Parts: sequence; structure tokens; C-alpha cells
Amino acid sequence: MEIVTKTVSSMRCCKSVHASRRLRWAILAWMLGAAIAARADARADLTTLRVERTDEGLFLSAQVRFDLTSAVQDALLKGIPVHFVADVSVMRERWYWYDQEVASAQRYMRVAYQPLTRRWRLNTSAEPLVNAGLGVSLTQHYDSLAETMAAVQRLQRWKIANPSELESGGRQMLNFRFRLDSTQLPRTFQIGAVGQSDWHLSVERRIDLTQEASR
Repeated sequence: MEIVTKTVSSMRCCKSVHASRRLRWAILAWMLGAAIAARADARADLTTLRVERTDEGLFLSAQVRFDLTSAVQDALLKGIPVHFVADVSVMRERWYWYDQEVASAQRYMRVAYQPLTRRWRLNTSAEPLVNAGLGVSLTQHYDSLAETMAAVQRLQRWKIANPSELESGGRQMLNFRFRLDSTQLPRTFQIGAVGQSDWHLSVERRIDLTQEASR
């Protein structure tokens, strides 16, 4: 009888262990699904990316599409500015060494809500935007967040290289990236935002400039 009792007890213990493992795997799967769903809310799509080469240089036009998450919108309505950055680099491929950067350009955009006037302000600059440097940026005002974000998401004939920078020859590639820059948030706010998928928004694209020019 003692042997039977131990066997039954052992079987119950094994079943309990398996049930516990199944529960843990179910919880992990749910957490992973929730994380993917949360990241999907902040997904950005690049619907248009065109380059135009003229005697004045290389120009880029792009259309980025995304929806701000509720966390980002709440921060804006509380008066916290949100920054976006567009980065472009033109690389010349070299078979004997690392690719060479022949041109680069950045566009920094700062979106802020003004509670007193109930209007939105967009500052745009080729240099990082800080409070002390807003005076050298292009300032535009809008009546709604939708209008402001439409301007942020549209890049129209942005000059990214001079003609002399493109004369090096060889195969040239263009790397484009658009992102929300959470590092520009106030220090106290960054602590809560770091690691949250609501603040992870980025899209990248790479195109062959040599092939585009031959069309």
C-alpha cells in the first residue's frame, strides 16, 4: 500500500508541474502578443520616396504615414514637445574597403502645443533643436494636431546633396530613416518612456541612386 501511495502522489506532482509549465507558457505567449500589438500601434510606413537630380543638386521627397499613440498625444497635450528626425546619407560602394559617405543631411522637427492660444507649433531645422536654438529654425503654426502631423510626415523637395558631392562616380546608395526621437524628452519623462513601445517609431529605406538616375 505504501508503494501505491507514493506512485499516485508522484503522478499528481508531475501533473501539477506540467500544468504550471503550460500556464507559464500561456502567460508568456499572451505577453508577447500584447507587446507585438502595442508596437503595431506605433508602426510607421514609408508610402513615397522619390529622388530628383538636377543641376542644383539632389532632392528628396517622401511621405511617411503613422498614427501617434495615445501616450504620445497625452504628452503633447500636457505641453511636452515631441521631436522627430529624418536622416539621409549617400554612400558610394567600394569593393576594397568600407562604403564611403559622400553626402548626408538631417531634418529635425519639434512639435509643441500652446495651451494659451490652443494652437500647434512646428519648428524645423537642419541642426538639433533645443530651447536656446529655436530662433534659427523655421516656425509654422497650425490649428490642429492633424494639420501639424501632416506637415511632419511630408518631406517635399528636400535638398540633400550638392552636385559636386555626387561626382565621385561608382555605385551610390541612399539610406533614409525617419524616427521619433525620445531622447529629446525631458529627463524626468524619459524614465517612464524608456522601453515603452508607444515611443518606438521608426522607418528605414535604402535605394540604388545609380539605378534611379538611369531611368
